Amino acid sequence: MNKKFLAGTLACLAFISLSACENSNSSESASTETEPQTHTLTDAQDHEVEVPDNPQRIIGSYLEDYLVALGEKPVAQWTVGEGKIQEYLQDELDGIPTINFDLPYEDVLNFEPDLLLIESDATVEGGKYEEYEKIAPTYVVKNGTDVTWEDTLEDIGQVFDKEDEAQEVEADYQNAVNDVQNELQDEIDGKSAAVIWVTNNSAFMVAENRSSGRLLYDDLGLEVPELTEEVSEDAEADWSQVSLESLSQLDADYLFLVNSDESAAMFDDPLWENIPAVENDQLFEFGPESSWLYNGPIAYTQMLEDVKEALQ
Repeated sequence: MNKKFLAGTLACLAFISLSACENSNSSESASTETEPQTHTLTDAQDHEVEVPDNPQRIIGSYLEDYLVALGEKPVAQWTVGEGKIQEYLQDELDGIPTINFDLPYEDVLNFEPDLLLIESDATVEGGKYEEYEKIAPTYVVKNGTDVTWEDTLEDIGQVFDKEDEAQEVEADYQNAVNDVQNELQDEIDGKSAAVIWVTNNSAFMVAENRSSGRLLYDDLGLEVPELTEEVSEDAEADWSQVSLESLSQLDADYLFLVNSDESAAMFDDPLWENIPAVENDQLFEFGPESSWLYNGPIAYTQMLEDVKEALQ
């Protein structure tokens, strides 16, 4: 065989082999780059969850406040029944379709999420967790009566590798609290306040360590009325029903009203007029579109602004 021909043949084979290797390496590299990267976290129910590093289709029903605060936008937002949504978040969530609060399986499936954040243990009772995790990685966030919004925010921050951003949100809120305390020192020191929610002609009072109660009493340092203390002893939720007769004896300097029933008959009752804060023109009213019925850093910040404007 001609030596030149043999050498040429070997060189050609070497070139083909090298090209094949390069193509193979390129294919492996491209495959590696397109594979979704994940990190493993343990959720509130001790599930080991493979969380995607950069989720694009998030469902976090009733956790939208936290998502928005961390710069994340869900593919669906919480609702109860027809059209009841978190109005105070709509600047950021306008146009986002709704999903019912109990997360129907078929609805979740239709949104094709790549991450499910679950707001409470009750949501995944009865084997629902196993159904959801078939759709997407499912992470139950910290929840319960002793869990603060900061705890929840930090937990969600961990999911998105945004722990620093969560700390910044908390610091901004605390700075805002300090500013309001300094500006309204005379209006706060030695003064008491209560928050009630009127809906379907019934009144509910917030517990002293929950939602707006925590903001008024723990964060701002307003005093807790006796009726609020009594209601809080047996409170199993943020809001507990109280009678109009009890409210007429409410010893609060300020009364914050979340009014979801403007035509409620109780507002025409003489007992309503006998509430000291109402009688003294220290009643401050907010609609159901406000953030007073919710939790989270944005809700608390907006409530803080409302208190500031009311008492200035």
